[in-house]
Amino acid sequence: MKLFLQYLRAKRGSLLLFAAFALILVLSFRLYRLPLEAALYPAALCAVLGAACLAADFAGVRRRHRALAEIRSTEDALPEVRDVEAEDYREIVRLLREQLREAQTHSDAEMRAMVDYYTLWAHQIKTPIASMRLQLQGQDTAESRSLLAELGRIERYVEMVLTYLRLEGDATDYVLREVDLDGVLRPAFKQFAGEFIRRRLKLDYAPIHVRVLTDEKWLGFVVGQVLSNALKYTPEGTISVSMEAPATLCVRDTGIGIAPEDLPRVFEQSYTGLAGRADRRASGLGLYLCKRVCDNLGHGISIQSRPGEGTTVRIDLNRRELPVE
Repeated sequence: MKLFLQYLRAKRGSLLLFAAFALILVLSFRLYRLPLEAALYPAALCAVLGAACLAADFAGVRRRHRALAEIRSTEDALPEVRDVEAEDYREIVRLLREQLREAQTHSDAEMRAMVDYYTLWAHQIKTPIASMRLQLQGQDTAESRSLLAELGRIERYVEMVLTYLRLEGDATDYVLREVDLDGVLRPAFKQFAGEFIRRRLKLDYAPIHVRVLTDEKWLGFVVGQVLSNALKYTPEGTISVSMEAPATLCVRDTGIGIAPEDLPRVFEQSYTGLAGRADRRASGLGLYLCKRVCDNLGHGISIQSRPGEGTTVRIDLNRRELPVE
């Protein structure tokens, strides 16, 4: 019915013209005082013939509409046409399709080349980082501890690059199984131990003794990013890690908090908010990647915060059932 109404709207000019001709014929017969039946009868015959032609034309339009609707979602060949104008449009569409395929192929090749390059770079940069870490670990000075902290930040940025490339790639390496959550948390605490000591921040944590269904490596990345943000925006006080029933990991800090207008957008790519604009090093990728990873793992992640009071990040590890590998 919708297509038929659209068709009538497209043909309204011809329909109005026919009605105008019939009206002129009737008025002419009226002015000459001729019987109206003599005008109405041929007008009715013309209307019936016109309706038949209109129905036949609409049937053809409907067939072409259905064919084009299928083409929009597939790569089928374009339907055959019978007039010169339609053939011209058909050729234009064919050429546009070819150009689109060529552009897509070129874009895919460039993307693969870029991903390969940055993946290679990220792996190669790990070698000098490891070398510098070995040299600094042999020293115990305030300067070496500060350099180690900055080196740890570089390592996390490199890991963010690798995570982003993996998420944008065609393949993933998720291995879902039951893991001890404490075994995921302890390496993250060890990674940031120097930062806690240097910043004189307190870590409030007691062993959780909970097993969850997740990917240990990818969840470790999420926990690391959340802790990194907590450390970055907590000048003093405490960062606490605890568990809420049934299986929700909570990371609370006493930092500067997040502005209410920024909360709805903290998981958007490249969005930094007021705190991020104050810190020019902020990229807006950390929480975006956390959300992407959690979505892929079937976990939920949410944030509550008040400016000046701190932030709470909750990672729901019991959101939905996943197959165990």
